[in-house]
Amino acid sequence: MKVLKGQDILALGFMTFALFVGAGNIIFPPIVGLQSGPHVWMAALGFLITAVGLPVITVIALAKVGGGMDALSSPIGKVAGGLLAAVCYLSVGPLFATPRTATVSFEVGVAPLTGESPLALFIYSLVYFLVVLAVSMYPGKLLDTVGRFLAPLKIIALAALGIAAFMLPAGGIGEAQPAYVAAPFSQGFINGYLTMDTLGALVFGIVIVNAIRSRGVESPRLITRYAIIAGLIAGVGLALVYISLFRLGASSHEIAAGASNGAAVLHAYVQHTFGSLGSGFLAVLIALACLVTAVGLTCACAEYFSQVLPLSYRTLVVILAGFSLLISNLGLTKLIMFSIPVLTAIYPPCIVVVGLSFCKELWNSQVRILAPVMLVSLLFGMIDAIKGTALASELPEILAHLPLSEQGLAWLVPSVITLGVAVLCDRMLGKPREVLA
Repeated sequence: MKVLKGQDILALGFMTFALFVGAGNIIFPPIVGLQSGPHVWMAALGFLITAVGLPVITVIALAKVGGGMDALSSPIGKVAGGLLAAVCYLSVGPLFATPRTATVSFEVGVAPLTGESPLALFIYSLVYFLVVLAVSMYPGKLLDTVGRFLAPLKIIALAALGIAAFMLPAGGIGEAQPAYVAAPFSQGFINGYLTMDTLGALVFGIVIVNAIRSRGVESPRLITRYAIIAGLIAGVGLALVYISLFRLGASSHEIAAGASNGAAVLHAYVQHTFGSLGSGFLAVLIALACLVTAVGLTCACAEYFSQVLPLSYRTLVVILAGFSLLISNLGLTKLIMFSIPVLTAIYPPCIVVVGLSFCKELWNSQVRILAPVMLVSLLFGMIDAIKGTALASELPEILAHLPLSEQGLAWLVPSVITLGVAVLCDRMLGKPREVLA
């Protein structure tokens, strides 16, 4: 029976970590650290639960079913499950997340040096997606290209930034904003939720499992074990990165006072600490972070759609990279404007399908539980999504002020109530009868 060597397991963990850490993950914690002031570690605790805990749990859930999101959603039916999977893959793939890796890395790392001209963005995104295309063409070598080469480079750059944050603080901790004074844990929790890493985990599950299989491992039990270890290594790495970036933000009050986003805090810190090399260092770090994430997303989408469409994996890689290139040239502002409502709507049913996958032995019928809870979470997720658009004024007053609505969690209470009713009905109806052939 084929097993992985220790160095392969470590490379797999590094690869999983590198797939998760995109520019958004690097930009969110510094602004939370800056704005939370003395309450930084309470805010960090909330952030870590949603930005590290949920993605790691998702990787474990996918590993248990073989890596594919369609296996997780199978109880709700092939059509509904396939539709949910397709929407998730397209959303965190060529429609939003993959193009955004190019636009974010351009605006944070390159635009300060070249200016934000459309031509500069096009040239950068063209080179960027040619590299993504070249690496994604060989998914069986991801463990080598990402796990052994790109991921260590990314980790070294992040480690340098993290060590500097603790050893070379830019100053003292400033005052907290009112929202963080009132509820630091809740604010951190919400910001971690908005990283959308759980959706990324749903997509990366198949990439991780295929990377294990590329080494000749066929045992489902071993594949699950290695995927769980990889998820835990990635979780530890993410936690260390976030903690160092919280520290960086918290100590940047004097040099980044009034900063409106984490990119501005990072720019201020690296310029202050590394001088003229700061912009170049940040450009390389952000480009590496985004590039690896883009490769993972492209591979995952091509793997999935090659199973449901009459197109080869390599043909799909070319199509996905080309489409992402076109979308990325819309610019970051438009991309974020389009993506937030869609992601807000589909995130709740994805959390539900992951969470309930660990409890399937408790029910007589998974369909009775999963279908209604996912439907309710989707409906209320759509209400949350509408509240972030121009149609918000059209919502009835009662829907605009649901419990936890301000936190973007209006779907949670209705979903829990639906779960309770569904479990009660499941107990009353007993085990479903098997249909005899």
